Amino acid sequence: MRFILHTCCLMLFAFLFASCGQAQTNVPCPRPYVVDDSALFVSVDTSYSFINYQDNHLIFCGDSSQMRRFADKFYRLLRSGEGNVNILQIGASHVQGGTFPHQLRRNLLLCAANAIANPDCDNHNFPVASRGMLFPYSAAVKCNNPFDYKVSRTYPLILTRNVYKEPDQLLGLCGIAVTAADSAAEIGITLSEPQINFDTRTIILLGKPTGSVVPLIKLLPDTTILHPTSVDTLRRRYIYHSQFPVDSFRIVLPCDSGQAFALTGLCLQNQQPGLTYHSIGVNGASTADYINKCPYFTTDLQLLQPDLVIFGIGINDASGPNFDTVVFQKRYLQLVDSIRRISPDCAFIFITNNDSYRLVRRKYSVNNNGPLVRDAFIRIASACGGMVWDQFTIMGGLTSMSQWQGQSLAQRDKVHFTRKGYQLLADMLHNAIFEAVVSLKPPLPPSKLKAPLSPSADTSTSPSRNSRPNPLYRGKRHRRSSGDGMPPSPQTNPDSMPASPDKQSDLSNPQTLQPANQNERHYYVFE
Repeated sequence: MRFILHTCCLMLFAFLFASCGQAQTNVPCPRPYVVDDSALFVSVDTSYSFINYQDNHLIFCGDSSQMRRFADKFYRLLRSGEGNVNILQIGASHVQGGTFPHQLRRNLLLCAANAIANPDCDNHNFPVASRGMLFPYSAAVKCNNPFDYKVSRTYPLILTRNVYKEPDQLLGLCGIAVTAADSAAEIGITLSEPQINFDTRTIILLGKPTGSVVPLIKLLPDTTILHPTSVDTLRRRYIYHSQFPVDSFRIVLPCDSGQAFALTGLCLQNQQPGLTYHSIGVNGASTADYINKCPYFTTDLQLLQPDLVIFGIGINDASGPNFDTVVFQKRYLQLVDSIRRISPDCAFIFITNNDSYRLVRRKYSVNNNGPLVRDAFIRIASACGGMVWDQFTIMGGLTSMSQWQGQSLAQRDKVHFTRKGYQLLADMLHNAIFEAVVSLKPPLPPSKLKAPLSPSADTSTSPSRNSRPNPLYRGKRHRRSSGDGMPPSPQTNPDSMPASPDKQSDLSNPQTLQPANQNERHYYVFE
């Protein structure tokens, strides 16, 4: 009996000792302060001879103060896990289709997660991402939807877009609405991105009822019903909170006889620090459509408070022979002013139009407005201190769309791209943006910096980054940059470049940030 008691005591002591030892080795890892700048870039297919890869830079039209503020906020999030960074892309059919903006969103989130891997910890976590603003386009008939979320409906709803001559609904930031007028009306939303685990705890529904309709949220698969915890009829917002992450739900619109509800947008959020990439687009939309037909544009924009806006409106403004550059510039500056009233420190990137063709008498003819739009964007960016990504020149200039089509990068209409083409453009734009962000990153606080680690020391004393799990990921790791998309050249600070007295960029010699040496990686350890 004594032997049995003695053995049990020894076993209990050994268990407690092992538990204590395990507790010591699994001490929660502090916030990872190691930032690998090279992990922020993606590989780009450079096999196409007609693409001007050497022009894949942001053109700074004036000073870089706006982008520097964005870089400060971005690196603060990466280094300390504090704050929220919101990026908003606004466009037309190139954005509504979803491939172009979602490739940017995926690149941003996955590369940023790779960049903050801590070599001393296995349980490093990237700030949780939220999906942000979206719209259930395919709840209406013949309206295409982005592929990263699925939309279902009980029956087709009535569609209203800002391209209509006289929209029958008061539109907001999304520039589009679907209207339900039936007691059985429901819209299903399911996030279907396989690589990113979006964390949604707050659902904000935007819309206007006719009568006393109050929308409900039905969580799936357990069909839990959420009632709005807050209703702001002035701003047309219905806010719902869930205790658990949500990636599939249904919007219930119980409209009795004579009642209706016009849904103008959805915003999926959480209350944690992180990155959010919002994208809105309407097929066929122009600058005038957003200015004149979206009275709740700035009201909805208050939800996002964007730190960076990427403008891609213009292909429809310049589709005809009577394109007026003066009117185009005036309308764009109106949009910039409306956004600055909500986010005064917001940075702006303007994407020049892609090369395109017009169908005239059943024959395609090149749209010669491409160079005019390119020069107009330079002047717009110069007037507001923004940046230009010269997609037109990078593509290859006039008539280059035929070459893109010949390589299955563009569709037969010679205006839109294929999925492969959109992904290539998104990868190049991503690298151009982060070339600027890395070059403008804030200095490290002297009190925090302990010592730099050489890349060889970091990789030889710690396990591989890609071997450690991260809750942001659902699938395989994102491919890291091999440097293909950014030709190495000396790093240049745009603030050191001389500017003309009127701060207008010389169109023949625009200011661009040159990429840093891609072969160098910088690691820092904080105390």
